[in-house]
Amino acid sequence: MQTTFTPAQLDNPDVAHSEQIIRKCVHCGFCTATCPTYVTLGNELDSPRGRIYLIKEMLEHDRPADAKTVTHIDRCLSCLACMTTCPADVNYMHLVDHARVHIAKTYRRPFMDRMIRRVLAMTLPYPARFRASLTMARLGRPLAPLFAAIKPLKPFAAMLRLAPSSVPAKAAINDPAVHTAEGPRQKRVALLTGCAQSVLDPKINEATVRLLNRFGVEVVVPKGEGCCGALVHHMGQEDEALGFARRNVDVWTRTAEEDGLDAVLITASGCGTTIKDYGHMLRLDPAYAEKAAKVSALAKDVTEFLSDLALPLPVNATDLVVAYHSACSMQHGQKITQAPKVLLAQAGFTVRDVPEGHLCCGSAGTYNILQPEIAATLRDRKVKNIESLAPQAIATGNIGCMTQIGSATPIPILHTVELLDWAFGGEQPASLAGVEPRVEPALQAAE
Repeated sequence: MQTTFTPAQLDNPDVAHSEQIIRKCVHCGFCTATCPTYVTLGNELDSPRGRIYLIKEMLEHDRPADAKTVTHIDRCLSCLACMTTCPADVNYMHLVDHARVHIAKTYRRPFMDRMIRRVLAMTLPYPARFRASLTMARLGRPLAPLFAAIKPLKPFAAMLRLAPSSVPAKAAINDPAVHTAEGPRQKRVALLTGCAQSVLDPKINEATVRLLNRFGVEVVVPKGEGCCGALVHHMGQEDEALGFARRNVDVWTRTAEEDGLDAVLITASGCGTTIKDYGHMLRLDPAYAEKAAKVSALAKDVTEFLSDLALPLPVNATDLVVAYHSACSMQHGQKITQAPKVLLAQAGFTVRDVPEGHLCCGSAGTYNILQPEIAATLRDRKVKNIESLAPQAIATGNIGCMTQIGSATPIPILHTVELLDWAFGGEQPASLAGVEPRVEPALQAAE
């Protein structure tokens, strides 16, 4: 794509980086076939190619964002399916991230939109605040239909409906500690306990630590780590996002210097995509560029890390039919596609790929709150595809997907690591109590 940025504009390193990304786009339109919003809405401006045009015009003319551009950028899920499809290797992620920063700096949103975004930024990244907000949401749930009838308040209705009916008790697993390996220590890792996940489902971190300890891995939960910054990063709040990133880089660098680290492990794939990008996010900070690049190199999804271990034979006979939902941040953001499925199969599960698995479920961080109608359409499409497999359980690697999909189906949905922990010696997850292994028709015929 031809550009006409001036030399003065290109003196800005962020603009120069975006210009190089834009120039790679060859207008082929392959991205439109896999873009959830284009598939759903059919509007060229709601496709990656259309958004690239809007971003180019905005940046090239050095003008403030307008309502039209903001509308279509806001509708982007940042699912990154376009990057998987693109034959020209266009880094749409960095381009849309830059556009969102520009929007945050130059566009004044309507009052209610500003307030909702501020509420999200002030609560979700902070476990104590998030826990308190969930308690309030349970009390306010009867107001959801009223909020849903008033357009500016629809995000509040979405928040109330997504809030769980009960919140697990605060779990000790998320407190700073060293969880020693069983037997000789083979590896040492730091675990990101997360913000929303640590409140919504602490069983994920508990299963992770048990499983890793069983395999000879020492797990450190360092003091001082916090939100990865993804939530505010995707809302264009650059200073806050970089603040979160710097804090974590400092914590993990110190932990590595104390006794070495083989990896920084992440159990929420949305967080993993952001942490693996710390090196880019902090590339212009001379005090952090090198440290951030090292942390990004250490970052691994838990299934990515487990795939490099020599695992024993499973202990428990599981043989359930499991639909594997690959979160967008896993398959498109981190390019991890086979590891979780291979691990589940090795553990004795019968794994099924979900039809249209490349399409987002509509969670996408806070998207299901800020864009509830589109998110609900994508969720229902995803659930229909999952239920067509008649699975006994759903496995995935991202808490947002678990919340989104779980809100629309009675099929138990678990983190992949919870199923692996069960197979390799842990207790059966409570949500699977009473679920009996089912012999597939093909296996019956073979017998």
